[in-house]
Amino acid sequence: MLKNNLVLIDTSVWVPFLRKSPPPTVKNEVDLLLAEDRVAIFPMIRLELLGGTKSTKEFERLGSRLDALHQIPIGDANWDTAAELAFRLRQRGKAIPYTDILIGSAAILGDVLLHHADRHFDLMAEDTDLRVKSLVSVVR
Repeated sequence: MLKNNLVLIDTSVWVPFLRKSPPPTVKNEVDLLLAEDRVAIFPMIRLELLGGTKSTKEFERLGSRLDALHQIPIGDANWDTAAELAFRLRQRGKAIPYTDILIGSAAILGDVLLHHADRHFDLMAEDTDLRVKSLVSVVR
């Protein structure tokens, strides 16, 4: 576990941040975290972001920027934790997309705060050790 003050920023926050005119609250929040060198990235989020790029130039530029962030690795523990979370949450009647469960499990295992604009993470946080900062009201 990382036991630090890193923040994992979900795709649901990165996408509005990367727009030409991001919501001011999102821009200020992410800019501050970047300036403080507190931003972490996880392979699933990297996949979502890079998979959505529109050109080779954009892909390479964004990839380079993501490489400079703190990396949260993916391993067997992450997959095992995600599977257990998926099972427990479904038992409680919460159907969460597996990509979100994988990201949430990474935040739990990495002991990092997850900034998001996706209600699924709020639902996960109700029944798990996931620590979140919701920007849903700011982005939507």
